[in-house]
Amino acid sequence: MSLLPVAGETTVEDDSTCTKAHCFHAFDALYCALTDSTPVPPDFPDEKFPLFVTWNTRSSRPGRAPRLRGCIGNFEPLPLQDGIAEYALTSAFKDSRFSRIEEKELPFLECCVSLLTNFEDASSYLDWTIGTHGIYISFPDPALYPTSRSSSSASSPFSSSSFLPRFTPRRTLTATYLPDVIPAQGWDKIEAVESAMRKAGWAGPISEDTRRSVKLRRYQSAKCTVAWDDFVQWRRDNGDDTI
Repeated sequence: MSLLPVAGETTVEDDSTCTKAHCFHAFDALYCALTDSTPVPPDFPDEKFPLFVTWNTRSSRPGRAPRLRGCIGNFEPLPLQDGIAEYALTSAFKDSRFSRIEEKELPFLECCVSLLTNFEDASSYLDWTIGTHGIYISFPDPALYPTSRSSSSASSPFSSSSFLPRFTPRRTLTATYLPDVIPAQGWDKIEAVESAMRKAGWAGPISEDTRRSVKLRRYQSAKCTVAWDDFVQWRRDNGDDTI
Protein backbone atom coordinates (compact mmCIF):
# COMPACT_ATOMS: atom_id res chain seq x y z
CA MET A 1 0.00 0.00 0.00
CA SER A 2 1.21 3.45 -0.83
CA LEU A 3 1.33 6.87 0.70
CA LEU A 4 -0.17 8.87 -2.11
CA PRO A 5 0.35 12.65 -2.29
CA VAL A 6 -0.91 14.65 -5.24
CA ALA A 7 1.25 13.88 -8.26
CA GLY A 8 4.36 16.07 -8.48
CA GLU A 9 3.55 18.04 -5.36
CA THR A 10 5.85 18.49 -2.38
CA THR A 11 3.78 17.90 0.76
CA VAL A 12 4.77 18.43 4.36
CA GLU A 13 2.82 17.49 7.48
CA ASP A 14 4.10 18.62 10.88
CA ASP A 15 7.14 20.39 9.44
CA SER A 16 8.68 20.63 12.91
CA THR A 17 9.21 16.85 12.93
CA CYS A 18 9.63 15.65 9.35
CA THR A 19 11.12 18.00 6.78
CA LYS A 20 12.21 18.08 3.17
CA ALA A 21 15.78 17.63 4.42
CA HIS A 22 14.86 14.09 5.47
CA CYS A 23 13.51 13.30 1.99
CA PHE A 24 16.51 14.85 0.26
CA HIS A 25 18.78 12.66 2.38
CA ALA A 26 16.80 9.56 1.33
CA PHE A 27 16.91 10.59 -2.33
CA ASP A 28 20.63 11.29 -2.02
CA ALA A 29 21.31 7.82 -0.64
CA LEU A 30 19.58 6.22 -3.61
CA TYR A 31 21.07 8.59 -6.19
CA CYS A 32 24.61 8.06 -4.91
CA ALA A 33 24.16 4.29 -4.72
CA LEU A 34 23.08 4.21 -8.37
CA THR A 35 25.57 6.74 -9.76
CA ASP A 36 28.63 6.50 -7.48
CA SER A 37 28.25 10.20 -6.70
CA THR A 38 29.49 11.79 -3.49
CA PRO A 39 26.71 12.20 -0.91
CA VAL A 40 25.80 15.56 0.57
CA PRO A 41 26.27 15.47 4.36
CA PRO A 42 22.91 15.62 6.18
CA ASP A 43 22.10 18.87 7.93
CA PHE A 44 19.33 17.80 10.30
CA PRO A 45 19.52 16.60 13.93
CA ASP A 46 20.35 12.92 14.35
CA GLU A 47 17.32 12.17 16.51
CA LYS A 48 15.82 8.69 16.85
CA PHE A 49 12.46 7.72 15.35
CA PRO A 50 10.75 4.65 13.96
CA LEU A 51 10.54 5.40 10.26
CA PHE A 52 9.36 4.28 6.84
CA VAL A 53 10.67 5.31 3.41
CA THR A 54 8.26 5.07 0.49
CA TRP A 55 9.15 5.37 -3.21
CA ASN A 56 6.38 6.24 -5.66
CA THR A 57 6.49 6.52 -9.45
CA ARG A 58 4.80 9.63 -10.80
CA SER A 59 2.30 9.15 -13.58
CA SER A 60 2.93 10.75 -16.97
CA ARG A 61 -0.77 11.58 -17.13
CA PRO A 62 -1.76 14.80 -15.33
CA GLY A 63 -3.94 14.31 -12.29
CA ARG A 64 -3.22 10.62 -11.84
CA ALA A 65 -1.96 9.43 -8.47
CA PRO A 66 1.60 8.12 -8.09
CA ARG A 67 2.16 4.35 -8.10
CA LEU A 68 3.86 2.54 -5.23
CA ARG A 69 7.41 1.46 -6.11
CA GLY A 70 8.71 0.38 -2.71
CA CYS A 71 8.00 0.87 0.98
CA ILE A 72 9.88 -0.58 3.95
CA GLY A 73 10.54 0.71 7.45
CA ASN A 74 11.33 -0.18 11.02
CA PHE A 75 9.33 0.22 14.23
CA GLU A 76 12.49 0.47 16.34
CA PRO A 77 13.69 4.05 16.93
CA LEU A 78 16.68 4.62 14.65
CA PRO A 79 19.17 7.50 14.37
CA LEU A 80 17.69 9.47 11.48
CA GLN A 81 20.84 10.10 9.47
CA ASP A 82 21.79 6.44 9.11
CA GLY A 83 18.25 5.09 9.41
CA ILE A 84 16.81 7.14 6.55
CA ALA A 85 19.74 6.27 4.28
CA GLU A 86 19.49 2.58 5.14
CA TYR A 87 15.77 2.31 4.53
CA ALA A 88 15.91 4.46 1.41
CA LEU A 89 18.06 1.70 -0.09
CA THR A 90 16.19 -1.17 1.54
CA SER A 91 12.84 0.01 0.17
CA ALA A 92 14.37 0.71 -3.25
CA PHE A 93 16.23 -2.58 -3.62
CA LYS A 94 14.71 -5.16 -1.26
CA ASP A 95 10.94 -4.76 -1.31
CA SER A 96 9.97 -8.26 -2.42
CA ARG A 97 6.88 -6.96 -4.22
CA PHE A 98 8.98 -5.12 -6.79
CA SER A 99 12.15 -5.32 -8.84
CA ARG A 100 15.10 -3.17 -7.82
CA ILE A 101 14.83 0.50 -8.69
CA GLU A 102 17.18 1.38 -11.57
CA GLU A 103 18.98 4.63 -12.40
CA LYS A 104 16.75 5.28 -15.42
CA GLU A 105 13.73 5.51 -13.09
CA LEU A 106 15.11 8.36 -10.98
CA PRO A 107 13.45 11.25 -12.91
CA PHE A 108 10.03 9.68 -12.36
CA LEU A 109 10.35 9.03 -8.63
CA GLU A 110 9.16 10.83 -5.57
CA CYS A 111 10.16 9.98 -2.03
CA CYS A 112 8.10 10.06 1.15
CA VAL A 113 9.66 9.80 4.60
CA SER A 114 7.32 8.99 7.49
CA LEU A 115 8.49 9.40 11.09
CA LEU A 116 6.25 7.43 13.43
CA THR A 117 5.10 8.92 16.73
CA ASN A 118 2.60 8.55 19.57
CA PHE A 119 2.47 4.76 19.86
CA GLU A 120 -0.35 3.53 22.10
CA ASP A 121 -1.85 0.15 22.94
CA ALA A 122 -5.48 0.11 21.84
CA SER A 123 -8.17 -1.28 24.16
CA SER A 124 -9.69 -3.24 21.25
CA TYR A 125 -9.19 -3.69 17.53
CA LEU A 126 -11.65 -0.79 17.00
CA ASP A 127 -9.94 1.66 19.37
CA TRP A 128 -8.34 3.96 16.79
CA THR A 129 -9.32 6.77 14.41
CA ILE A 130 -9.29 6.52 10.62
CA GLY A 131 -7.26 9.33 9.09
CA THR A 132 -5.31 9.91 12.32
CA HIS A 133 -3.79 6.58 13.25
CA GLY A 134 -1.78 3.91 11.57
CA ILE A 135 -2.29 0.41 12.93
CA TYR A 136 0.13 -2.34 13.87
CA ILE A 137 -1.58 -5.65 14.54
CA SER A 138 -0.32 -8.92 16.00
CA PHE A 139 -2.37 -12.05 16.55
CA PRO A 140 -1.84 -15.77 17.19
CA ASP A 141 -1.99 -17.88 14.06
CA PRO A 142 -5.69 -18.91 13.86
CA ALA A 143 -4.61 -22.31 12.54
CA LEU A 144 -3.54 -23.07 16.13
CA TYR A 145 -6.99 -22.45 17.63
CA PRO A 146 -8.76 -25.46 19.17
CA THR A 147 -10.80 -27.20 16.47
CA SER A 148 -13.89 -27.72 18.64
CA ARG A 149 -15.35 -24.39 19.60
CA SER A 150 -18.54 -22.46 19.07
CA SER A 151 -18.61 -18.74 18.46
CA SER A 152 -20.85 -16.89 20.89
CA SER A 153 -23.61 -14.77 19.42
CA ALA A 154 -22.83 -12.25 22.14
CA SER A 155 -19.25 -11.74 20.95
CA SER A 156 -18.18 -8.12 21.14
CA PRO A 157 -15.08 -6.32 19.88
CA PHE A 158 -14.57 -5.09 23.45
CA SER A 159 -14.82 -8.45 25.24
CA SER A 160 -12.12 -11.04 25.80
CA SER A 161 -11.94 -14.08 23.55
CA SER A 162 -12.51 -17.31 25.46
CA PHE A 163 -10.51 -19.60 23.19
CA LEU A 164 -7.20 -17.85 22.64
CA PRO A 165 -4.43 -20.45 22.42
CA ARG A 166 -1.07 -20.25 24.04
CA PHE A 167 1.43 -19.11 21.46
CA THR A 168 5.01 -18.05 21.06
CA PRO A 169 6.36 -15.14 19.00
CA ARG A 170 7.21 -17.59 16.23
CA ARG A 171 3.47 -18.32 15.89
CA THR A 172 2.40 -14.68 15.87
CA LEU A 173 1.31 -12.95 12.66
CA THR A 174 1.89 -9.20 12.27
CA ALA A 175 1.15 -6.43 9.79
CA THR A 176 0.88 -2.66 9.64
CA TYR A 177 -0.80 0.07 7.64
CA LEU A 178 0.52 3.62 7.75
CA PRO A 179 -2.06 6.32 8.57
CA ASP A 180 -2.69 7.43 4.97
CA VAL A 181 -3.35 3.97 3.60
CA ILE A 182 -6.74 3.28 5.19
CA PRO A 183 -8.59 6.45 4.10
CA ALA A 184 -6.99 6.16 0.66
CA GLN A 185 -8.53 2.69 0.30
CA GLY A 186 -11.91 3.80 1.63
CA TRP A 187 -11.98 1.08 4.31
CA ASP A 188 -13.90 1.16 7.57
CA LYS A 189 -12.18 -0.14 10.71
CA ILE A 190 -13.26 -3.75 10.35
CA GLU A 191 -12.26 -3.83 6.68
CA ALA A 192 -8.88 -2.34 7.54
CA VAL A 193 -8.18 -4.85 10.31
CA GLU A 194 -9.29 -7.77 8.15
CA SER A 195 -7.10 -6.55 5.29
CA ALA A 196 -4.16 -6.28 7.71
CA MET A 197 -4.82 -9.86 8.83
CA ARG A 198 -4.65 -10.99 5.20
CA LYS A 199 -1.49 -8.97 4.73
CA ALA A 200 -0.03 -10.75 7.78
CA GLY A 201 -0.53 -14.07 6.02
CA TRP A 202 -3.86 -15.42 7.28
CA ALA A 203 -5.92 -16.80 4.38
CA GLY A 204 -8.65 -18.59 6.35
CA PRO A 205 -12.07 -17.40 7.53
CA ILE A 206 -12.26 -14.32 9.77
CA SER A 207 -14.94 -14.14 12.45
CA GLU A 208 -15.60 -11.77 15.33
CA ASP A 209 -13.68 -14.15 17.59
CA THR A 210 -10.74 -14.06 15.19
CA ARG A 211 -10.77 -10.27 15.11
CA ARG A 212 -10.88 -10.15 18.92
CA SER A 213 -7.65 -12.12 19.03
CA VAL A 214 -5.89 -9.11 17.47
CA LYS A 215 -3.64 -6.98 19.64
CA LEU A 216 -3.56 -3.53 18.05
CA ARG A 217 -1.12 -0.69 18.55
CA ARG A 218 -2.09 2.64 17.07
CA TYR A 219 0.38 5.33 16.07
CA GLN A 220 0.64 8.59 14.16
CA SER A 221 3.16 9.85 11.64
CA ALA A 222 4.75 13.06 10.49
CA LYS A 223 5.62 12.89 6.82
CA CYS A 224 7.13 14.79 3.94
CA THR A 225 7.22 14.04 0.21
CA VAL A 226 9.52 15.49 -2.45
CA ALA A 227 9.80 14.88 -6.18
CA TRP A 228 12.93 14.29 -8.28
CA ASP A 229 13.00 17.87 -9.59
CA ASP A 230 13.13 19.17 -6.02
CA PHE A 231 16.03 16.85 -5.27
CA VAL A 232 17.96 17.92 -8.38
CA GLN A 233 17.65 21.58 -7.37
CA TRP A 234 18.80 20.69 -3.84
CA ARG A 235 21.89 18.90 -5.20
CA ARG A 236 22.69 21.93 -7.37
CA ASP A 237 22.25 24.26 -4.40
CA ASN A 238 24.77 22.07 -2.60
CA GLY A 239 27.42 22.40 -5.31
CA ASP A 240 26.65 19.56 -7.72
CA ASP A 241 26.79 21.06 -11.22
CA THR A 242 26.81 17.68 -12.98
CA ILE A 243 23.40 16.30 -12.04
